[in-house]
Amino acid sequence: MTAPRIVLVAKRSLYGRYVEDEDDPRVRQLLRRRDRSVAHWRAAHDEHTRTLDALVRELDRLGAHVLRIHHPGVRFDPTDAVLVVTVGGDGTLLAASHNVRSVPIFGVNSAPRFSVGSYCAARRSTLKRMLPAALEGKLSSVRLTRMRVAVNGRTRSRRILNEALYCHASPAATSRYILSHGRITEDHRSSGFWIGPAAGSGGAQRSAGGKLLPLDSSDLQCVVREPYAAFGQSYRLRRVVVKAGQELTAKSKMHDGRMFLDGPYKQLSFRLGDVASFTADGQPLTVLGLKQRRR
Repeated sequence: MTAPRIVLVAKRSLYGRYVEDEDDPRVRQLLRRRDRSVAHWRAAHDEHTRTLDALVRELDRLGAHVLRIHHPGVRFDPTDAVLVVTVGGDGTLLAASHNVRSVPIFGVNSAPRFSVGSYCAARRSTLKRMLPAALEGKLSSVRLTRMRVAVNGRTRSRRILNEALYCHASPAATSRYILSHGRITEDHRSSGFWIGPAAGSGGAQRSAGGKLLPLDSSDLQCVVREPYAAFGQSYRLRRVVVKAGQELTAKSKMHDGRMFLDGPYKQLSFRLGDVASFTADGQPLTVLGLKQRRR
């Protein structure tokens, strides 16, 4: 039997990065003082390392041929793999997912006491049961809608799983833009807006007043942050559900705008008059071990 090809993407813990790799003197000083800002770094690192080691042993036992990626931000090509396995939390899976088109992805929450893993079906205690099932195609799966983002008609990303934040480059400045959906067009002033598919509705969208969408929904949701409606006006596009096949656009009234895609690391700059468009994309992400609906 041919050895299954696996891409293993593991995060680098904060302790591993700042202590083991960079030998940061400030971090070491805080650790010696047992400062609350770094109180859980070592414990989280040790738990992550134990989970990663257990996963590697299990993959070796199953005879897998493993391509190991040591940082979620590294680009890789998984087209010859049967499975992408991420070890960390939701951030690790999000970062890895931007490289994945049709290959299933299987998330392992390496330190559940310290990291959020809503997309991660497994942990160290369930690896021996769930990993063979994932390789054999026996785990349940959810196909998560992803979002396409274009600026002035040019696609800039089509694999947004969580959300995009559209705002001014400075968090202290007012975001000004013209929002359009269907037959409604409004001039907005706010702190910007969140927009993303159902997978991201439990995070930033929800905290800004949005609704939690079922994981199998193909809708996008846009939620305006801290809308400033002066002179008695009100916004009809304060919270918008964008159905499959529909589009939401934002025309910038800012000289220096930013979009942050699935977190702080992938940024797009835009200028006055630029038009950003948001649509559900035709490349869903298959995530193993998740349930279709959530509370």
